[in-house]
Amino acid sequence: MRALIDREARRAGFDAVAVTTPDAIPQAPARLAAFVADGFHGSMGWIAETLERRGEPMALWPEVRSIIVLAMNYGPDHDPRAVLGRRQRGAISVYAQNRDYHDVMKGRLKEIAGKIVGHSGSDVKVFVDTAPVMEKPLAEAAGLGWQGKHTNLVSREHGSWLFLGTIFTTAELASDTPEDDHCGSCRACLDACPTDAFPAPYRLDARRCISYLTIENKGPVPHEFREKIGNRIYGCDDCLAACPWNKFARAASEAKLVARADLREPPLADLLALDDASFRSFFSGSPVKRIGRDRFVRNVLIAAGNSGEPSLGNAVRALLGDASPLVRGAAVWALSRLVPTSEFAKSASAAVKAEGDEAVRREWRLALANQIEAHA
Repeated sequence: MRALIDREARRAGFDAVAVTTPDAIPQAPARLAAFVADGFHGSMGWIAETLERRGEPMALWPEVRSIIVLAMNYGPDHDPRAVLGRRQRGAISVYAQNRDYHDVMKGRLKEIAGKIVGHSGSDVKVFVDTAPVMEKPLAEAAGLGWQGKHTNLVSREHGSWLFLGTIFTTAELASDTPEDDHCGSCRACLDACPTDAFPAPYRLDARRCISYLTIENKGPVPHEFREKIGNRIYGCDDCLAACPWNKFARAASEAKLVARADLREPPLADLLALDDASFRSFFSGSPVKRIGRDRFVRNVLIAAGNSGEPSLGNAVRALLGDASPLVRGAAVWALSRLVPTSEFAKSASAAVKAEGDEAVRREWRLALANQIEAHA
């Protein structure tokens, strides 16, 4: 059985596979409960709602006897932080620069699961980040790597760049040896975080994380984080890219995970022009599509405001009348950082009188006050 699993995993394009038991992560429930109790999950209410099933695999499926954890490498062929210095370009997280990994992996996991059923007659269930399964602790217990101080999985062979999927089965399989923690005294990932999202090693406050702020957060980006976001328009790779274990990583070999040329560092000017239809077309098949056009353009406007590039002013100004209050509010902030005080004050005066949305009106007033103070 194990030879079949290894063979089929490699054939399906997975870079690593290991086995553990459903009772191998006894520490997970308490850690998850503390994460929620501290409010670190932010607006991700689904985490709190699924605490019991998420922390205990057998609560999700009582019949499971073995858990097969599979990993697929999505390593970049360059340092993803290089684009952060090109402020007229947008930085999209490495994992989102091509096809949605859920789509890439799930069908292949089902193929492997089908082979297991055919060989043993056991029942199986397949998961790829779409159910309350704690893939990272399970991967550590199975020996694929360890959860580093940035809370993500680290592999001695693949660094920080691994997608994870699991196959739950009723088959009794021999477990692999758990991996030890090899972080030592290193804190490169913690120090790399632009927003200080790690209150302590191995603890993440998602409310301060740029990935959360640009993806999961549905409202305006809190003012305290806007400058720190820089030109990151979907996710953030800073803590992953800082890990020294990446020196052993290889670039992704799966074609569907290799970055699309037009998503490596797209021009902000082009992205500001996206309406709903063009957004859906441009990001077809990409995980970026799931946040919708309004949230994405909100992120692009934050990047535009941080660009220091006045030539983006007209594109930003065109979004002041957007149908979405979320977009209009971000456009106000961006414009306040791109045009002279007198010009912005004139726009603000007319907008505050005419704008019907109170939240956007507050953005105007705050942005005007900040601009006047900055130039006093």
